[in-house]
Amino acid sequence: MWTEIAAQISKITGKPFEVVNRRSVSGGCINQGCALIGDDTTYFVKTNQASQVSMFEAEALGLKQMLDTHAIRVPQPIVYGVAGNSAYIVLEWLEFGGGNSESWVEMGRQLAAMHQAIPPQGKDGRFGWNQNNTIGSTPQINDWMDDWAEFFAEHRLGYQFKLARRRGGHFPGQDKLLAKVPELLDHQPKPSLIHGDLWGGNAAVTTSGEPVLLDPATYVGDREADIAMTELFGGFPAAFYRGYNQVWQLDSGYEQRKTLYNLYHIINHFNLFGGGYGSQANRMIEQILG
Repeated sequence: MWTEIAAQISKITGKPFEVVNRRSVSGGCINQGCALIGDDTTYFVKTNQASQVSMFEAEALGLKQMLDTHAIRVPQPIVYGVAGNSAYIVLEWLEFGGGNSESWVEMGRQLAAMHQAIPPQGKDGRFGWNQNNTIGSTPQINDWMDDWAEFFAEHRLGYQFKLARRRGGHFPGQDKLLAKVPELLDHQPKPSLIHGDLWGGNAAVTTSGEPVLLDPATYVGDREADIAMTELFGGFPAAFYRGYNQVWQLDSGYEQRKTLYNLYHIINHFNLFGGGYGSQANRMIEQILG
């Protein structure tokens, strides 16, 4: 498999690449990761079952669209495909460090710049994406819609509730909540290219202090969905929000909307992992409905 992947790297880059060594590194919650080491170049490779190649195809497209905004650093996708029984994606290798306050201020500024760089397919005011992708290993439906509230109710919360029912989830307030989404999301957001899965594990800083975003679940949506998720699972440093607001101030009402946006990820975590996420989702629903 590794020889086949090395051959594809050579073909795409036009530079001969042979594997001298490889070592396991974190590939996230659902993939295996490794450093593929050559004589003078190292690549990051994620692998999964061959049936998951469309997940890597979508990741490569999302990274390319983020790169095309010229706003923030992401690992450059090199090649993806199937080798043997495994799907794979090869990415640029980046060395990460700890970062400092200024790095996080710049992370916020650069994310705001990415959100302002409206992708071609969002210029007609629609929300969605070129294709469906995944949030974790859960399918994420991205069919284009003209209305953001309708998109979020149907393709985000509604879809996750359907999956949760199959897992035995019980959310008594879900119908009332879905009916209230148009009222809750009446702020008419501009379409933005968003990361889509922006928790702390998907943001990093290189050893030179440059902000980097990783593992996107990209689509064209409300920028507030990205900012809301940065407040989940420990949150980002205060410097990040300071930098973001220097470039593009958050709209009034964000503090009320963020719980609704984060509910999507908590229900997804229930669908992926079960446990106490169901109870957390119900508490969030009660909070939103007041």
